[in-house]
Amino acid sequence: MDILVSTDWLAQNLNADDLVILDASAHLPSANRDPAAEFLAQHILGARYLDLPSLKDGTSPVPSALPRLDQFEQRLRQLGVRNTDRVVLYDNSALHSSARAYFIFRMFGFDNVAILDGGLDKWVGENRPVEAGTPQVEPSDFTAQCDDRSRVRSKAHMLGNCASCEDQVVDARDAGRFTGETSDTVHGLAGGHIPGARNLHFASLFNEDGTFRDLTELREIFAESGLDLEKPIIGSCGSGMTASVLLFALELLGNDNAALYDGSWSEWGADPLTPKEEGPAR
Repeated sequence: MDILVSTDWLAQNLNADDLVILDASAHLPSANRDPAAEFLAQHILGARYLDLPSLKDGTSPVPSALPRLDQFEQRLRQLGVRNTDRVVLYDNSALHSSARAYFIFRMFGFDNVAILDGGLDKWVGENRPVEAGTPQVEPSDFTAQCDDRSRVRSKAHMLGNCASCEDQVVDARDAGRFTGETSDTVHGLAGGHIPGARNLHFASLFNEDGTFRDLTELREIFAESGLDLEKPIIGSCGSGMTASVLLFALELLGNDNAALYDGSWSEWGADPLTPKEEGPAR
């Protein structure tokens, strides 16, 4: 299974015994949307609700931190996901939040996972089968293979990188918040960015129908942002959500040397001691 699957592929494999489909939708508070209620009203036939908004470590000082291993195991057991299953993630979100779920799965060693290209909107637009309600599943004995944080960066690492400039940093937020022209109202912070960061708004990676642009276009978009795909890259955003979209696109392009600053601007921008820049990327 490729890491990005089409609606055609999913339709052809919909009834496979080893295939689990998970709704990984999450929204900004300003969207005034309830992903759990929307799932109950309509979801892909046979899908289960991941509840991505609650899959985070509330004991961590990092805002909206990546989940602990025990949280991930418990969630997948409740959803009846087995270690031998293939998982397809989808969302119905402007944030393309399934990329965050994908990063989490890979962090815990679950490699047989993919994202549905175009998500629920494309599926519904093609009149593919959907259903409502809460699916009944048998709990599993799922066990995570590892807890690999080698692709997660901390604020301490980012501070060191400001001095060494060893890794490239790319910010997935819109240009207004990146430059400081507008406030980061999502997190109640002033705009601006980590010194030396490049700006690549995650939304530019998609076609009008919500599918990823082709590889040639993606490569050009990253190049136009001043990023060298042959060198290490750290993705940042507001809270680690849309930076995961950039990391997924980099994986599509064959880059396996990209990491996530999980705290992102919600941590960096809230700390009065961290250095900050305004204006376009230098």
